[in-house]
Amino acid sequence: MSRQGAIDAEGIVSKVAETLRAVRKEQQLTLDDLAQRSGVSRSMLSQIERGESNPTLATLWNLTQALGVDFAGLLGTERAAAETSGHVERLAADRTPTIDSRGERCRLRILSPPAMAGTVEWYELQLEAGGALLSDAHAPGSMEHLTILEGRIAVQSGLREDEGEGGDTLRYRADVGHRISALDGKPAKALLVVLAS
Repeated sequence: MSRQGAIDAEGIVSKVAETLRAVRKEQQLTLDDLAQRSGVSRSMLSQIERGESNPTLATLWNLTQALGVDFAGLLGTERAAAETSGHVERLAADRTPTIDSRGERCRLRILSPPAMAGTVEWYELQLEAGGALLSDAHAPGSMEHLTILEGRIAVQSGLREDEGEGGDTLRYRADVGHRISALDGKPAKALLVVLAS
């Protein structure tokens, strides 16, 4: 990636594996200890540490809480490199953490501060033509609010499906499997807000 804040899927897996292993050992935790603290299974932790699993954002959040580490740090991005002037904080565009999912032809720019992960998170979602973001169920009671900025997008949440275009907002349950996909063979862009219960 040319952009400093961008992380491709392979880079995430590698950096999370390296960081997780280092922090766990530094805190003198076994895989069983961390599994009990985080609610992430021992086998999943082992796969993540070996770089054999691409963890979901929910899994990353559970691990940051269990280890008491910064969300962006676990992703391998630099700690908030914000420039401060008075009471305004600015995070430069090239420092915004980005998750590329090439297999799904989508990109998520993490716009929310790391400290809010797991409560309120917001992202800029960019979908290439035919791109889709597939998500497993989040915590019970979680909701997502998707405001479409460009193009047309379909959302499937459980068995329900709807679609919208620029300016529309779709609200749906995120505590079931859900999918966001670009329509009409064209790219689309949206603001995605995830609210935990």
